[in-house]
Amino acid sequence: MASPLHPQRVDVPLTSSAIFLVVAAKSDIVSDDDAATIRSVVSSVNDIAKNVAFRDPSAGLVCTVGIGSRVWDAVTGGKLPRPAELHPFKEVKGKKHTAVSTPGDLLFHIRAERRDMCFELERQLLDQLGDSVTVVDETVGFRYFDNRDLLGFVDGTANPTGDDISEAVLIDANDVSGNSINIVGGSYVVVQKYLHAMPNWRALSTEKQEAIIGRTKLDNVELDDAEGDNVQRSHKTLNTIEDDETGAELDILRDNMPFGSPGAGEYGTYFIGYTRRLWVIEKMLQRMFVGDPPGLHDKLLDYSKATTGSVFFMPSMALLDRIGADD
Repeated sequence: MASPLHPQRVDVPLTSSAIFLVVAAKSDIVSDDDAATIRSVVSSVNDIAKNVAFRDPSAGLVCTVGIGSRVWDAVTGGKLPRPAELHPFKEVKGKKHTAVSTPGDLLFHIRAERRDMCFELERQLLDQLGDSVTVVDETVGFRYFDNRDLLGFVDGTANPTGDDISEAVLIDANDVSGNSINIVGGSYVVVQKYLHAMPNWRALSTEKQEAIIGRTKLDNVELDDAEGDNVQRSHKTLNTIEDDETGAELDILRDNMPFGSPGAGEYGTYFIGYTRRLWVIEKMLQRMFVGDPPGLHDKLLDYSKATTGSVFFMPSMALLDRIGADD
């Protein structure tokens, strides 16, 4: 059995390849048979990954699994309390742009240095899930040069490192009470797909692009925003959330990756954020889409459209073990 604080592997470095697989239970009311199938796969995802990883241990194959609000009771057998902040993705509608909410009951975040290893693990997971689920979204991501997005900027610069990852991502005993102790070592996960209007973005000067992002393009140096109460803030600043009492920055862990197909004219960024406090990401989205101050939305959204949005809870390894044992 895993120790009570043993988390899933969210702390691995960015890999060269990833698959973001979102699936949904095939019906609104999950049958006992489908629930048992889903429960079996979710609780044994680490063992399934090991069966693939042995082919090349140096590839660093890892898979984390998240459970959505709609199927939490069915997957956990109704015996485990729901994480306090777990709920469906809340649509954020600004004057010009919307962070849409889309279906998703399970998330499998598959990462490795080899594309074929990711492919094989996804195949085995879907084989075992069978017709208990339908695929809602399957996105293949890749590392682009020195961790840049397709807009040309370094992504993930603000990520925590070392011990700060656990502080930012993992729920600890101080966050819960009573039976909710079961969710210690877990994390909330938010995913969104953004499609970029590349011709429009490329038409901007480098200086305008940098002002929108809040960093220099070549050497990734942070830029200062204009001062004042009613000024346009950069993407970087709108995504910086501080504790109201201490003023400390509240980090999240981003494992974003580019995706796309030049032949199909598709260029995008898959956003995935892990956090111990779901409200932090929700506040980021509110600031981006509504604006801070309201009306001054994140100008990056004029070139990047959100096409999906889902929320999951990533249990600790110990909780996955318990889910399997309850089955």
